[in-house]
Parts: sequence; structure tokens; C-alpha cells
Amino acid sequence: MRRILPAVVMLLSGWSSLPAAELTGRVVGVTDDDTITVLDADKVQHKIRHEGIDAPESKQAFGTKAKQALSDRVFGKDVRVEWKERDRYKRIPGHVYAGEDHVNLSMVRDGFAWHFKRYNKDQKLADAEVEAREAGRGLWADKEPVPPWEFRKQAREKAAVAR
Repeated sequence: MRRILPAVVMLLSGWSSLPAAELTGRVVGVTDDDTITVLDADKVQHKIRHEGIDAPESKQAFGTKAKQALSDRVFGKDVRVEWKERDRYKRIPGHVYAGEDHVNLSMVRDGFAWHFKRYNKDQKLADAEVEAREAGRGLWADKEPVPPWEFRKQAREKAAVAR
């Protein structure tokens, strides 16, 4: 009973370190630097957004390299996705694993994505970003890398001024 009670309390409070769902399938598309399409065994396609990271936009410095790095890592491969719920765009924000490779973590560690701290508190992702920064890997080789959320904000502001 003593072991069951803490588990019941965690479940009732909504806190759990376990994923709510797991999806497996083959990566049939790499939409951009942090979004892929997975085809499951029932031939259903799922849009997967890598949870906890944000990669450079395609028109941004390192955007093409980041997309290529993700494609090299997962395209045509079988993956496992741990996720909890769909986002407002009907995508599945999840942690993607290709074999033993935690793809979200690897993209940050290799300097092809930022840890998206605003929406994610994963210490492993935070540490991986610090490690990549200090080593000057990927986008951290740039003198002043612009986070993708700032790049998108600047683009929206330019578009509003142009109207």
C-alpha cells in the first residue's frame, strides 16, 4: 500500500514522468528543422513537432543545415515518439527516438536547435545547449545567432510595417 499511494497521488495531481502515449512508425517527411511526418503501421500519417526545441527557420542562418541534419538523422528510419497531447495545430509535440538516439537532444547538442526554455524545463536539453554553445557547434559558430522565435517576431513586424 505504501508504494501505491505515491503513484496514485502523482496521477491524481496530473504529474507523471511517463508519456501518455507512444507512437511508432517510419519517417516519410521532414517538413522543416523540427517537424517530421511519421507513417504508422496502419498507414496513418502523423505530424510530429519535436518537443522542447526550436530550430532555425529555413530562411534563417543555419536553417538549411539544421533541416539536413534532422533529415540525415531520421528520414526513412523507424522512430518511436513519446507524447502527451496534440497542440493547437493538431501536431503531436513529442520526443523522437531513432534507435537509442534521442533526436531532440541530439539536435540541441549538435548545435542545430535551441532548447525552447519558454515551454520546456528539461534540464538535459538545457545542458546540451550550454555544451553546444561553449563548443561553438552548429549555429553557435555564428557571432550572434538569432533565436527562431525572435526571427519570426522580426518577420511579423516587418510585414506589419509593409502593410
